[in-house]
Amino acid sequence: MPVFSRLVRFLAKNGKVYYGDAILPRGVTDIAQTKKAKIITGDIFGKHEVTEQVADIRLLLAPLALEDVKTVRCLGLNYALHAKEYKPVTSLAGPTDPIPVHPQAQDAEGLDYECELVAVIGKTCTDVSESEALDYVLGYAIGNDVSHREWQIQRGGSQWSLGKGFDGWAPFGPGIVSSQVIKDPQTLKISTRLNGKTVQESNTADMIFDVKKTISFLSRGHTLLPGDIIFTGTPSGVGMGRNPKLWMRDGDTVEVELEGVGICTNKVEFAKESAKL
Repeated sequence: MPVFSRLVRFLAKNGKVYYGDAILPRGVTDIAQTKKAKIITGDIFGKHEVTEQVADIRLLLAPLALEDVKTVRCLGLNYALHAKEYKPVTSLAGPTDPIPVHPQAQDAEGLDYECELVAVIGKTCTDVSESEALDYVLGYAIGNDVSHREWQIQRGGSQWSLGKGFDGWAPFGPGIVSSQVIKDPQTLKISTRLNGKTVQESNTADMIFDVKKTISFLSRGHTLLPGDIIFTGTPSGVGMGRNPKLWMRDGDTVEVELEGVGICTNKVEFAKESAKL
């Protein structure tokens, strides 16, 4: 399993993209604050080495390159374990990337936020027991399972397609904290802020289906592979559940935070229709 502590993928000031082990200032746990990292060589899911070569970080990217991701699996709110969904890999985005809203998703309100603990599978497993499930985790991140409730519920977009699967609608990061650092993922504060106001605030201890139960369930008759990403469900406070409803709008800034991991800060950007000649 990993020899890194806090995996980041980043654009260095020399213009190259690397995997690295984040170097954090003393007393800081938010990976988004890192400015330097030790370069990692090799296969992050297999044999790899944290070198002594230090690079300056220009921009933190999504912690895993798309070619290193196998599937993106999500639990629907973590209130019913059977309500699982898939997002396309192309929905993944980095911790500071904009959340692009395609014109197709702009003609009705319903753009919602969901802070979620993200578990990344590090080793192949099938039919794994709950007691052994965490042994297969590479590490943990924070993610925002962006959803459009109008498309998800009213227009037949469902959990599996247009309701949640637009490009860039699953920002996560700001890095992946090793399972050797976070030994118990059920003790972490988790929250969302919309334009600076806290709208979700909870603790992963409140999850009905914890990470080990989730992995065990998802592996029943299904092989989980290194690079599988699991969004484990969101606490209360989503916009859909409020009265009045609270939807994200063009220009809004949304932050999702997980204790011991850090903050993803993403701005909502409505795309403009391409000019037709």
